[in-house]
Amino acid sequence: MDKREKLLTMYRKVRQASLDMCAPLSTEDYQVQPSEEVSPPKWNLGHTSWFFWRFILRPNGLSLPVDDSYAYLLNSYYHRAGLRNLRGRRGVVTRPTVEEIYKYRKSVDERIERLISSVSEEVLDRLHFLITVGKNHEQQHQELFYTEIKSIYYCNLTQLRPAYIPKVESVPAPKAKDIEFIPFKGGTFEFGNVEGGWCWDNELCTHKSFLDDFAISNRLITNREFLEFIHDGGYSNSLLWLSDGWYEIEKQQWRAPLYWEEIDGKWWTFTLSGMREVDPEEPVCHISFYEACAFAGWKSGNDLEFKGARLPTEREWEHAARISRSGSLPGNFVEAGKLHPAPAVPADGASLAQMLGDVWEWTSSHYESYPGFREFPDDLSEYNGKFMNNQRVLRGGSCVTPRDHIRLSYRNFWHPAARFQFTGIRLAKDSK
Repeated sequence: MDKREKLLTMYRKVRQASLDMCAPLSTEDYQVQPSEEVSPPKWNLGHTSWFFWRFILRPNGLSLPVDDSYAYLLNSYYHRAGLRNLRGRRGVVTRPTVEEIYKYRKSVDERIERLISSVSEEVLDRLHFLITVGKNHEQQHQELFYTEIKSIYYCNLTQLRPAYIPKVESVPAPKAKDIEFIPFKGGTFEFGNVEGGWCWDNELCTHKSFLDDFAISNRLITNREFLEFIHDGGYSNSLLWLSDGWYEIEKQQWRAPLYWEEIDGKWWTFTLSGMREVDPEEPVCHISFYEACAFAGWKSGNDLEFKGARLPTEREWEHAARISRSGSLPGNFVEAGKLHPAPAVPADGASLAQMLGDVWEWTSSHYESYPGFREFPDDLSEYNGKFMNNQRVLRGGSCVTPRDHIRLSYRNFWHPAARFQFTGIRLAKDSK
């Protein structure tokens, strides 16, 4: 298969995946926006098509009148691309219809495929870069789709909440083995896109950085362990919380992870296969950075084995994952079809389990540029760099991340109060 055919295949595969994900939806599901951070599926389908138009078709003179008429509605945060609708108002716009968005996607696909088939060899490499950016952009929105449809379905009345996938009969998992802290020797190590291959601009600056000796937990924190935090009054002890975190508790009335409900003395959680009783051995998920920090502080003060426990830095996480061969391990990604975190299993040939997949792991690191950071060229310069403020870094991917989308150097980032992503906890501490 030549370069042109490979590019066409890659493009078709990622575009079809978005359509396949929407197959279980009803027409009504496409329009709903329960909160500002949750975009309607209809908007996501349109926006990912707009992205290919704005950054590939338009510069190559392949625009149609429909592109300009939809541009205001389907732009997200690209100021250089023109004006845009307010993020929180995406769900109140009923036009274009769902049918019209699908027609728009088809129009964009036809023009992209014509372009790939017709450009000269000289232009093909540049086009390959842009379509690869578009592919990875669409995969990010595919992951968002699962977290957003979960939020949309959850907002229905309890007795009417639908399941996105068939209900799964959960088999109780054996109790997770006790956490062990795996030590890592400090020193000067290389970070960033060390393995090579395509990556986002925020990973490109391969650089050396010094780490002190540290240790990191061999698995994620489970629901059982987080329940102990809840039962011990973790959500009511202000001394455990950062000031901004305590503000969120009072504002949002947090008392448990997102989607948890206490019914007749038992904790239940909403999943993409419907309501199920909380499995004590699954990784805790849908928690904010503030909750992760508070848990670490509580565990440090209540268990001698965890004294000094904290969240890892992103460089500690990356070094540990690289050294422990986690990059070669299969993980619980979207291809597994579970769409939910799974209990830990022994890591074959590695000291650390669950480093990839299951839940995005909060780190203590602020999202900031690496030394020598250079943004992607032209209008794509807005993709990552301008968000390097008031965000925290997460690592490792989740149960709704495409497997070929993740890397050891991948830097996800969210505001510390965010909870609607599949986010969880791994602990670290300084080595003695």
